[in-house]
Amino acid sequence: MTEVVAFPQSRTCPYHPPQAYQPLRESRPLSRVTLFDGRPVWVVTGHAEARALLSDERLSSDRENGNFPMPTRRFKGLRSRRAALLGVDDPEHNVQRRMLIPSFTVKRTAALRPWIQRTVDQLIDDMVARGSSAELVGAFALPVPSRVICGLLGVPYEDHEFFQEQSRRLLRGPEPSDVEQARDRLDAYLRDLIGRKRAAPGDGLLDELIADRLENGELDVEELVAIAAVLLIAGHETTANMISLGTFTLLRHPEQLAELRADPSLLPAAVEELMRFLSIADGMLRVATADIEVGGSVIRKDDGVVFPTSVINRDESVYAAPDTLDWHRSARHHVAFGFGIHQCLGQNLARAELEIALGTLFARLPGLRLAAPPEEIPFKPGDTIQGMVELPVAW
Repeated sequence: MTEVVAFPQSRTCPYHPPQAYQPLRESRPLSRVTLFDGRPVWVVTGHAEARALLSDERLSSDRENGNFPMPTRRFKGLRSRRAALLGVDDPEHNVQRRMLIPSFTVKRTAALRPWIQRTVDQLIDDMVARGSSAELVGAFALPVPSRVICGLLGVPYEDHEFFQEQSRRLLRGPEPSDVEQARDRLDAYLRDLIGRKRAAPGDGLLDELIADRLENGELDVEELVAIAAVLLIAGHETTANMISLGTFTLLRHPEQLAELRADPSLLPAAVEELMRFLSIADGMLRVATADIEVGGSVIRKDDGVVFPTSVINRDESVYAAPDTLDWHRSARHHVAFGFGIHQCLGQNLARAELEIALGTLFARLPGLRLAAPPEEIPFKPGDTIQGMVELPVAW
């Protein structure tokens, strides 16, 4: 055991784990951290142990469990809200996931690639038409996944400023009241949208769920609202942050970027390595429903458990020189998408968006560079999804 570390903490470099987590790396596979309210919880940092525990039915994702760990005061604003997918256990989770899987298969994603490519090309055309510089988060990194998830779900893209603002407040607060109000507004919007779609059906995933699940009673309106909220938020926030932080990281690693430009066939491997290296969803949460022995310690029933992906994905026993960006390693066993029954439903779509967005951006703008000193470019704090607040670039 090591001296207890506070969790979460902010990174000092946007693509490396917080320096304060170094003791956690040295004390693998299991140690303790304290949350904002002083509650001690287990932190799992060993790669093998993390994959085993994330598959263990004795660890629950049920946010309504009174012992579920709250990483920030703001997060408490969501405890009483009806959860879907990420915040529920089987059998409810399995029912929800099974009805969504057909829309996120490899085959379905492959069929979407030409449309994603057109979306990316149009956004780059728009940037170039406006001049030789841009703020990349607003001009590209956020619109790419927002347009894709809106098209997939059947959500009007003209409403993107509204739901992106509610998503920002949900994830960054700063107060519990901000989170609650944002969720209220988003739920009301989706409830109204579902009502309009019932009256005039379209051809998105929401329309399919309404016709196939809502109208026959398999889902009620509030459950569909909860599912739609998770898909809408996760579908654009995570990928947007990966595009912005991935771009920043590549520009800060010119040798690796040059190799990628010289051999575009490396792009799928590069996306996997960037997922491992950046680990933007840095802190999966669980609560134990029974005693579990791990690495000579016992996680007791009702104990909170945290999985810092940025540390897990740099386990030296799995990845040689883990702090180095290397397109030639096998990074497929990373846990950036989670693991077990809650592994990211949209990972195939995310991979496709990242390959197309990053590959096209650097191919079409060979002179792309940072337009401000890297140390002055703001990135997000440790208590939310990691990424760039803004990213000024020029070409």
